[in-house]
Amino acid sequence: MRTTRIAIVGAGLAGLYAAFRLEKSGIRDYLLLEARDRLGGRIESASASGTSPETVDHFDLGPTWFWPGFQHRLGCLAEELGLERFAQFETGDMLMERSPDEPPTRLQGFANSPPSMRLIGGMGALADALHRHLDTTRILTGQRVHHLRATASHIELDSEDASGRTMIQRAERVLLAVPPRLAEGNITFSPSLPRALARQWRGTPTWMAPHAKYIALYDQPFWREQGLSGEARSALGPLGEIHDASVPGGHAALFGFLGMPAQTRKSIPDDQLRLHCRVQMARLFGPRAATPAVDFIKDWAQDSCTATAADRQPVAQHAAAPTATAATGPWHERLTGIASEWSPGFPGYLAGAVEAADLGVQALPEFRRHVDARSASPVSSRRRS
Repeated sequence: MRTTRIAIVGAGLAGLYAAFRLEKSGIRDYLLLEARDRLGGRIESASASGTSPETVDHFDLGPTWFWPGFQHRLGCLAEELGLERFAQFETGDMLMERSPDEPPTRLQGFANSPPSMRLIGGMGALADALHRHLDTTRILTGQRVHHLRATASHIELDSEDASGRTMIQRAERVLLAVPPRLAEGNITFSPSLPRALARQWRGTPTWMAPHAKYIALYDQPFWREQGLSGEARSALGPLGEIHDASVPGGHAALFGFLGMPAQTRKSIPDDQLRLHCRVQMARLFGPRAATPAVDFIKDWAQDSCTATAADRQPVAQHAAAPTATAATGPWHERLTGIASEWSPGFPGYLAGAVEAADLGVQALPEFRRHVDARSASPVSSRRRS
């Protein structure tokens, strides 16, 4: 049984950033456990030209945009990690499909202000950059945590790999970097969480969990030649909302959110769904859009590490952040939620994962003691003078 000071459950952006903050502060006695065989959580990329992190030709199957103009923590993190950003392409007209009996309508496009920003290499570049700053011996992938037991001195974490083998870890404190609904539904807590807290976590929808994305890659952004931005809205589907997903120095691309419910998508074979998407792309952008170099679909509602059954219903807006820790009892200040949904400012967004993780790490007594000790050291005093 391995014992550590701090266990982080989930290696999405929140978990990776929490480990990064601990490392930067000099706290290296932690363990990061991830159920998937990859890091990044809801950040996932597809590529037509290989999987090397160095290539720019990566396309986001999960979150795509951020707004550093008001999401300051995330903007500063991208700068600190040396990541290049670029603005979402929005120049030109947009298209609107309202009826099968009439062609798409061309409308004047609009640009977001502040602009929606993307990262060179996709959001996967953010996860990869954080990973490079971490001690890889502290990261365990393929370990699905399913039971937390609070003892007098530690929290014991039971996890299981793909073959069903169980591993037990012990930690003084646990940071939950998985969505609250997923944690409450998939992890057994002994003793049980306070009822009000469990009810809050269970009632918090996981952002993006009901969604599916389609991405089509092309050699050229031919829609721009027509004065189109690549943006479209459709009442016909299967895609309800479409955007330009091209990357500088890489493939041209269009992506869209599938507008049909998760249960409907589940009943349609993947190759048929792709065909329907290609037909719609051609309907909107012309015959060249019918033959992408390659296309991808990612259905987050079918991802057991993201969605529960309750998450498969559409969510109209971001939910308010639930309480992150028990006010009293055996879990008080020993178990804290730090996934994006726990962010008070940006619940569900990438910026929310950074904010919630930052708040969770700063609240750790170990972190506060470490910072106070470093501030009081003679070296630190000389640096401030």
